[in-house]
Amino acid sequence: MATNRTFTILKPDSIEKGYIGVILEKITSSGFRIVAMKMTYLTRQGTRKFYKMHKDRPFFGELVEYMTRGPIIAVILEKDNAVEDFRALIGATNPEEAAEGTIRKAYATSIGENAIHGSDSDENAEIEGEFHFSGREQF
Repeated sequence: MATNRTFTILKPDSIEKGYIGVILEKITSSGFRIVAMKMTYLTRQGTRKFYKMHKDRPFFGELVEYMTRGPIIAVILEKDNAVEDFRALIGATNPEEAAEGTIRKAYATSIGENAIHGSDSDENAEIEGEFHFSGREQF
């Protein structure tokens, strides 16, 4: 059963390039409601924990460096069919393959610097939201 919440991160490149407002406007104008939001910094330890599913991938070190080079904005969103609809809104990981009108097509520059994260399942949305908004120090 699909839940009505998903999780996203506006990644460091989005913030560096000044895309916070336009990305959040695109999200809210697509029917998502912001339930929780905060700007924060990830530590290397926190990033390794958050992306542990990629620890054996060749890009893992670059991912950790990228996600810790500046602030991120963590957001919990609400909408019917939230995970699936949000994945469609952000587009493919590779911006060259992302559909026109998606966030990554408009604001990402590469697979490595792809502007935004979106949970890929209801279960991961809950885990990822809890990671960032539990009130326990995770970073």
